[in-house]
Amino acid sequence: MKKLLLSSFIALAASQAFAHGPGGIHAEKSATKAAFDLVHTRVFKDGTHLVFEQVVAGTAGSEKPASNGGKFATAEVLSYVWPTTLDSSVIGFDGKKGIVALALTAHPDFDDTPLYDENNDGNLANDGDDWHSHWVVLTPDESCGPKGLKVRDIPQGETPKVPKTWPGAPIYIDSPGYDFNLKKDTVTIRVPLKEVGFPTDFNYDGVTAALKVNANLHNPLLCVVNVYDVASGDLSLPASWPEKAN
Repeated sequence: MKKLLLSSFIALAASQAFAHGPGGIHAEKSATKAAFDLVHTRVFKDGTHLVFEQVVAGTAGSEKPASNGGKFATAEVLSYVWPTTLDSSVIGFDGKKGIVALALTAHPDFDDTPLYDENNDGNLANDGDDWHSHWVVLTPDESCGPKGLKVRDIPQGETPKVPKTWPGAPIYIDSPGYDFNLKKDTVTIRVPLKEVGFPTDFNYDGVTAALKVNANLHNPLLCVVNVYDVASGDLSLPASWPEKAN
């Protein structure tokens, strides 16, 4: 499964020069959209949180998907993503279900954070256009087209273990409502260690991508349709937390 995921991302992303060393993954600017052009990706501890950080060549979060007129089918999602080697059981699903990734996403046509009011207007169901955090589990699927990658579906009739903040969608997605920040060229998500209980170490990478809701609305529901950038160039997940001595 991991090899299939790697080939999917490699086929989508242009290669770039990068260096893995202290402080995560450093990459040169590329020809992709500046708001999604990764130049630095890292994970570090800050008190009782792990901070997932990406630095881009442009202004972080300055581009959002165009509206699909409120239509869920074929709606687009833009995202800043940290693929990891964490097991899916760590985030509240059954184990060994795919590649676990943390993501910051925006999508104006639907709201998948029913427990949170990101725009503070008293309505929990109208703020998908605001950036917000997710855990997702990624798996290959040829029906997503040449990209061949999706957020794992939950087949009809199945009731797998899900996190307490699962939004009810028939896919392996969690809406934990983590604090995040978009400031100039930097994206950060703060993950409380007490809520997740990470293992002692894991590897990670950085990705910026676009996804789209499939027209048939299920299996696959949410496909990766474009990868703007991969921090390592090949999704080898070379960075580690805690950092390992070279």
